[in-house]
Amino acid sequence: MPPPQYGHKVIDIPPELAASQQLYNGEAGRAFIAALPDLTADFLGRWQLTLDGRPMHGVAALVLPVVRADGTDAVLKLQLPDEESEGEPVALRTWDGDGAVRLLDHDPATGTMLLERLDATRMLSHLGDTREAVLIIARLLAHLTSVPAPHGMRRLGDIAQAMLDRTPRALRRIPAPEARRLVADCAAAVREVAAEPGDRLLHWDLHDENVLASDRAPWLAVDPKPLSGDPGFELWPALDNRFDADYADDTVWRFDAMTDVLGLDRARARAWTLGRLLQNCLWDIEEERPLEERQLEIARRLRNHPG
Repeated sequence: MPPPQYGHKVIDIPPELAASQQLYNGEAGRAFIAALPDLTADFLGRWQLTLDGRPMHGVAALVLPVVRADGTDAVLKLQLPDEESEGEPVALRTWDGDGAVRLLDHDPATGTMLLERLDATRMLSHLGDTREAVLIIARLLAHLTSVPAPHGMRRLGDIAQAMLDRTPRALRRIPAPEARRLVADCAAAVREVAAEPGDRLLHWDLHDENVLASDRAPWLAVDPKPLSGDPGFELWPALDNRFDADYADDTVWRFDAMTDVLGLDRARARAWTLGRLLQNCLWDIEEERPLEERQLEIARRLRNHPG
C-alpha cells in the first residue's frame, strides 16, 4: 500500500525550472509545470517510491531522490519529452551502465524515468585539475561511442545537412566580417565530412556537470541527448568546460588528448568539432542572441591547429 505522501501535492516546483520551461517551451512548458505535482504523485505510487531528499533540476527536468520498495536508492526524472530527450532511455538501455547511469524503469507515454542514484554532490566540475577532467570525459566517451547507435536514433547526417541549409541566411545576419568568415569556415569544414556522418551512439552533451561520481564506478555520464554519428561531434563540451583564454595552448592540448584517447582521425574530428560551433552559432543567430566570444575563440584555435 502506498505511503501517505502519495497525495495530490508532494513537491514544491523549483521556480528556476518553471522559469526555464516558460522561456524555452512556452505554453507547453507551463502545462508541464502545472501537471508535475499530479505526475509525481502518480509515479511515486505506481513504482512504489518514497521521497528521500530535496528536488533537483536542470534546465528541462525535475529530478527527485527516492527509495524503492526494496530499499534501493534511485532518482525519479520527470521531463517534457522532445526530439533531443526521446532517445535517452534507448541509449541508457544500450549502454547498460557501461560508462553511464543505469535505467531502472521508463514510462514511454510521459518520458518519465527511474534511474540509479549517483552522488549529485560530486560532479566532475568540482575536480580542480581541468586536464584530468578532460581525460576522464575522453575515457567515458571511448566507452559510450564504442557501440553502434540503435535503429531510429536521430542522425548526425540529417543534422549536418540541416545546418548547411540554414547557414547562408545566418551568415547574412552576422555583422562582424571576422566572425562571419569564421562561421563560414566552420560550415566549409562540415561540408567536407557530411557525406560520412558515422553511426556510433553519441551522448552529445558530455560536459563536466553531466558526469557524476558513483559507488560502482569512479565517474558515470548522465543526461544524454543521443544521436547516431561520428565521435568527433562529441568533443566540444570538454573544450568549452572551464575555458580560460589566458592559457593559449589549452584548447589544442584538450583536443589532442581526447582524439588520442578515442583514437580519432584529427582532421575529421576537427571538422565535426567546428560543426558544433556552427550548430551553436546558428541557434544564437536564429534566437537573435550575440555570438559568444569564448566559443569563437575556441574555434579560432582549432581552425589554426595544424594537427
